[in-house]
Amino acid sequence: MQIVIVFIIVLVVIGLVSWFFTVYNGLIHVKENIKKSWANIDVLLMQRSDEIPKLIKVLKSFVKHEKTMFDNVMDARKSYLGANSITEKADADNQISDALKSVFALSEAYPELRSNDNFLNLQDRISGLENEIADRRELYNESVNNYNIRIQSLPDVVIANAMGLDQEEMFKVEDSKKKDVDIDLDNLYDEPSDS
Repeated sequence: MQIVIVFIIVLVVIGLVSWFFTVYNGLIHVKENIKKSWANIDVLLMQRSDEIPKLIKVLKSFVKHEKTMFDNVMDARKSYLGANSITEKADADNQISDALKSVFALSEAYPELRSNDNFLNLQDRISGLENEIADRRELYNESVNNYNIRIQSLPDVVIANAMGLDQEEMFKVEDSKKKDVDIDLDNLYDEPSDS
């Protein structure tokens, strides 16, 4: 009878240890997926950032009086390059996206810019990167969601708390971005004053 009790205790211990390792490894897996997903976004953000100086150089040869707009784009790029956390990089990404929308709107006011191959190639490259970034954000948020669910679900929450795992933040869109954009097409074509 003692052999049966010892056997059952050994089986229970093996089961608990096996369960612990399975949950632990699963939590590590979902945590590392978040890092991988963010790294994929970061690579694309850096590629887009590298294209911005080229774009500004092309634009400056056509549009000399838009210094404020160019400065905004370059300041947004500096914010991205100086960002350390995911939240800071997400904020900088939103700034860059806003600044680039203004830059690309310039092509409507300058027909010679719309026919410039360098500008069109850069615009296509940056637009393509924007689309890839949007796709990768979705994957990142899915990874974060899976992780956040796991660390709050029983029985994983026990091990997650013991590991000190906290919820991760999703890549969010600012509330101001959710509003409709008001574009004043009448003033877009106004010539700057000489004053």
